[in-house]
Order: sequence, then C-alpha cells, then structure tokens
Amino acid sequence: MTQRIFGITGWKNSGKTTLTEKLVRELTARGHTVSTVKHAHHSFDIDKPDTDSFRHRAAGASEVAIVGGERWAIMHELRGADEPSLEEVIARLSPCDVVLVEGYKREGHAKLEARRLDARDTQPMSRFDETIVAIAADHRPENETVPVFGLDDASAIADFIELHVGLKK
Repeated sequence: MTQRIFGITGWKNSGKTTLTEKLVRELTARGHTVSTVKHAHHSFDIDKPDTDSFRHRAAGASEVAIVGGERWAIMHELRGADEPSLEEVIARLSPCDVVLVEGYKREGHAKLEARRLDARDTQPMSRFDETIVAIAADHRPENETVPVFGLDDASAIADFIELHVGLKK
C-alpha cells in the first residue's frame, strides 16, 4: 500500500511543529491513523548517556530497539552512511491513513507552507516551489495563487488535507 503523504514546511520559527501537532490531534480525532516524520537539520539524540540503550549504541550497535509495555522505538546509527531518503524512512513506517512530514523542503510531495511574521525568514516559499499547495499564516499574504488558511485553523486545514490526499471525497 502506498502511503498518503502531506507535508508541512516553512522557515525556522514559522510554526511548523505547533501546526503539525494540531493537525495530528485534529485528524486522529476524526478517526484517522496518522504517522509523522520530522526532519532535523542538526545532530540530535533521543537517548541519554548512562541509559542501557545509549551504552549499547556507544559500544557500536548499529540498531538498538527499546521495547516496553507502552511503546517501542528503534534507533539506527548511520555511522558515516548517508542520511536515508524520505521514501526509505516512510517505507519503514507501519501502514496508516496519512503521514504528515514536517520539514523536507526539497522533496516532491505536496506541502503546506507555514508562515509567521516573526519567523527567521519571511520570504514566501510558494513563489518558487510548485509542491506548495496551500499556505497557513498568522497574517494575510498577498498575491497568492494557492488556498490560504489561518495558522491556527487546524480544522479547515485538516479538511483540505483530507480532500487533497483522498481521505474524503
């Protein structure tokens, strides 16, 4: 089964994470199963020193699975290998109704551009990226050719996503 994918993109501090969180809540409340992929532009770690899993990775394990009664996770160390493509990451996810992808500005999936007046950069991305099919902003952008939503209007944006990815006719 091919996953339905929809992206949330924008410049740093444009509201992407808050909007993604609201959309996950809205879409799951509507009965959809949602997975997310978040791209980090920096070295990050979800594990802490002195935990068993951290010690396993530090010893050289390429993958460490942590399994408990309420959740499980697999951490994969690249150890100099290339970062996996978005397609490779999505292929490892369990089937769901829609995958919301935060970041990944240069990938070819449909995206909504988040805009805030106090973001690090306010240059509109939609003008040079045809994969942007909608905008969510904390102001009224001018001269746009795609639908524009309020940055906090998760309900209307979720309606748009449902229609765009084929969850709703």
